[in-house]
Amino acid sequence: MSTTTQQWTPTHGEPYRPVPYRPERMDAEESLARAAELRVRMDRRRTVRHFSPDPVPEQVVRDAIACAATAPSGAHQQPWTFVLVKDREIRQRIRAAAEQEEEISYEGRLGDEWLAALRPLGTDAVKTHLTDAPALIVVFQQRHWLGEDGSKRKHYYVDESVGIAVGMLLSALHLSGLAALIHTPSPMRFLGHVLKRPENEKAFAVIPVGYPADDCQVPDLVRKSLEQVMVEV
Repeated sequence: MSTTTQQWTPTHGEPYRPVPYRPERMDAEESLARAAELRVRMDRRRTVRHFSPDPVPEQVVRDAIACAATAPSGAHQQPWTFVLVKDREIRQRIRAAAEQEEEISYEGRLGDEWLAALRPLGTDAVKTHLTDAPALIVVFQQRHWLGEDGSKRKHYYVDESVGIAVGMLLSALHLSGLAALIHTPSPMRFLGHVLKRPENEKAFAVIPVGYPADDCQVPDLVRKSLEQVMVEV
């Protein structure tokens, strides 16, 4: 059930209206315990390319998208659209178009250096996950606001805002027991055509969602340690 009580409307040019924010402060012991548990659970997250066709609870996916939509955004313009694709025929059309672009990429468009970087991941132009997974979430970034009368207004920090939202989406899906991956066929203009999106939206990523297949395999990878990614000053 949605917790939203108000419908968003554009706030461009309106005055600043602050409201109180008094969240309950978590005690240090509970905070430490939650952080440690979250670190362990998130370390188990893996990008999955072998999906079971079993259906997933649709409300879980909807709630994960709702979590993603709480992400911070430039000027609070929330420049994202999440298209939940369940129809198999549409997923097949997306796969066919994606594989056509991927074949061109793997045959030379990517370049030797990029192909060498991909080799340890075992990827190729065949994208079975786009039809094996029971659902796709296609994320679009709204390059500008588009009014019903055709008026336009620029959005700010769109790439950063949508990237944060996608990260929160992946986290919400994983913590809810589902697997996912980020797929970014290039170019992605076909997604706007297939899904009939308006001209102000540009495809950002395709995210298959489901359960891992019984015979799922993932690359043998090692993540950088905390000491390798964090600097204290």
